Amino acid sequence: MIICPMNKLEICDVSKSFDGKKIVENISLNLRQGEIVSLLGVSGSGKTTLFNIVSGLMQPDSGSVLLNGEDITGITGKISYMMQKDLLLPFRTVCDNVALPLIMKGENKKTARKKAISFFPEFGLEGTEKLYPSQLSGGMRQRAALLRTYLFSQDVALLDEPFSALDTLTKAAVHKWYLDVMEHIKLTTFFITHDIDEAILLSDRIYILSGRPAHITDEIIIDYPKPRNEAFSLTAEFTGYKKRVIKNLY
Repeated sequence: MIICPMNKLEICDVSKSFDGKKIVENISLNLRQGEIVSLLGVSGSGKTTLFNIVSGLMQPDSGSVLLNGEDITGITGKISYMMQKDLLLPFRTVCDNVALPLIMKGENKKTARKKAISFFPEFGLEGTEKLYPSQLSGGMRQRAALLRTYLFSQDVALLDEPFSALDTLTKAAVHKWYLDVMEHIKLTTFFITHDIDEAILLSDRIYILSGRPAHITDEIIIDYPKPRNEAFSLTAEFTGYKKRVIKNLY
């Protein structure tokens, strides 16, 4: 096992093959406490494979995944994972959907609901406790899904294109909300996106995954103060970051 320097999350020299074909090769990266780190790569480049390894759903052929210095390779339940679809249960209220991770951990329903509801104001969900997912807008459903992810694990969250299904105006509003809430809760977040602008706006750092087999071709530090807004996308700095991403992505 390769031991990397201490970080919140470390992916150390990870490789994975399917049917003799190597998908990702010698991937090493890290996340520090409270960071939002994006993983950018074209479709089929191995991003989801890497997330499945980090979450413990898939065992790598080689390499290791460390959380707070502990080897969690192949162990589920340590890191929360929010898929592209919100996967809210339609027959449960918003409160019960959000409280589900706490109930699964053994808390009784009353305590779990009370704890979940205490976070509703912070996540902009006040007044939705007794509603059902079908009664929420797309943006509100994503807020509920993110809160559920946060309650599953407050260490590290994996977000796999969580905003891709939103229309442009809703996405812009959710981006602003997301940056505001992340500044407060300081959740360490590993974020998959195909949206270059989204990655630059939200991230502290961006890793570029490219090639066959895929490997990290660049690490880009977004050195621009937070909180950020849409005005950032009109700056020369933003354009410079975007040119560098495109250069290393394709």
